[in-house]
Amino acid sequence: MSAVTYVESIVVGALQGVSELFPVSSLGHSILLPAVIGGSWQRDLSIGEDSPYLAVLVAMHVATALALVLFFWRDWVRIIGGLFSSIRHREVRTTDQRLAWLLILATIPVGIAGLLLESLLRDFLGKPVPSAIFLILNGGVLYAAERFSRAAPKTGISGRTTEDTVDFSAEDTLVMRAITVEEATDARLSKLSVKEAVLIGSAQILALLPGISRSGITMVAGLRRGLGHQDSARFAWLLATPVILAAGVLKLPSLFTPENSPSLGPALAGSLVAGIASYISVRFLTKYFETRTLTPFAIYCVLAGIASLLVFSF
Repeated sequence: MSAVTYVESIVVGALQGVSELFPVSSLGHSILLPAVIGGSWQRDLSIGEDSPYLAVLVAMHVATALALVLFFWRDWVRIIGGLFSSIRHREVRTTDQRLAWLLILATIPVGIAGLLLESLLRDFLGKPVPSAIFLILNGGVLYAAERFSRAAPKTGISGRTTEDTVDFSAEDTLVMRAITVEEATDARLSKLSVKEAVLIGSAQILALLPGISRSGITMVAGLRRGLGHQDSARFAWLLATPVILAAGVLKLPSLFTPENSPSLGPALAGSLVAGIASYISVRFLTKYFETRTLTPFAIYCVLAGIASLLVFSF
């Protein structure tokens, strides 16, 4: 197979960094873009079991996960600290302790499904036409979620709104301190039941289908369980981080095989671009979802999917 070039890797890296966090499917776009451009791009950027492009994409996904860790590092320090304190004291009492366990339990279904189904689905469906069809379906799901949650766009768990006061009386502290927006959001997320968290996390399984967005489908599941846009987006990104990192740890060694050595430099360049694009994207989207919805992304996915199908039909 042909090695991935620097130009190809940088362009795909920028696309991957944005589309992984925007609810528009990074895998779908990574398949559709080379097919639409054609020529050497389609030859170099084909997804297959031994494809250097697949190994490069794994590196870009790891860069995206690292960007999320960097952006949410204070939150992850709290959550991981809550996990260790929960194990040490054998209790699940505080917000951080409960959220840590909810994230772990919600990640298990997609982890198992990824190990069992990812290669199979990629080999059979990792082609332009199925990706375009699933991209259209992704847009339809996003629009339907907005259409049926329009009556209460800011409603949180069990009817709570994002402006409601959060009770931190269970926290281990003797000194009153200012509560950050992130801590208030996590307090609301920690009120999810185990069943609700697992159902939301399980929605990520659908993202194994090229064209279905991981962040988008997880947000839709969150909205359906009563989360607001801001809370569901944050939960989606927190859930995605360990999943992407774990997949990277398992698959990244394939990039360092002798046959993929010509793609190492481009992979590094593309991953750097992907990480920067991801960091900028999550900064933008955290503000965007404070007041806005999934509808623009739904329209884009439907139009882009239809346009792709027309290109492949002629």
